[in-house]
Amino acid sequence: MTAIRIRALDHIVLRVVDVERSLRFYCDVLGCTEERRIEPLGLIQLRAGASLIDLVDVRAPLGQAGGAAPGEQGRNVDHFAVELEQFDGEAIAEQLAAHGIEAGEVAVRYGARGNGPSLYIRDPDGNGVELKGPPTGPPPPTAADRRDDWGNP
Repeated sequence: MTAIRIRALDHIVLRVVDVERSLRFYCDVLGCTEERRIEPLGLIQLRAGASLIDLVDVRAPLGQAGGAAPGEQGRNVDHFAVELEQFDGEAIAEQLAAHGIEAGEVAVRYGARGNGPSLYIRDPDGNGVELKGPPTGPPPPTAADRRDDWGNP
């Protein structure tokens, strides 16, 4: 039996040069909806079906952590997350260690289905991979949940 069984892709974080252009593409073209913003980080989270697409301004603190803007000298994808069927941090760390992979700190983090435990690792190319456990609280509100009596967001 394995401690890591992927249930779904939880979210992907994209570092973007032009946030408004990216919002138009993901919302107007692909039909995503804005779920929340964390201005101090330069983070905008978009609902994409059961998953999230996070847009991070490369000039904002979180975006600057990835180095140069997307191109030959910088990464475009910060990390992606896979949701696990269950989360046993110790068992996961042991399995990763058996493969020579260091597990990051376990913490409760927000994802497509709400807050839940997760940890970060790196793939062989240095890409960040978040192993995300099932949610530990209520699911995040939908766009319909956030509307007033007249249908306004």
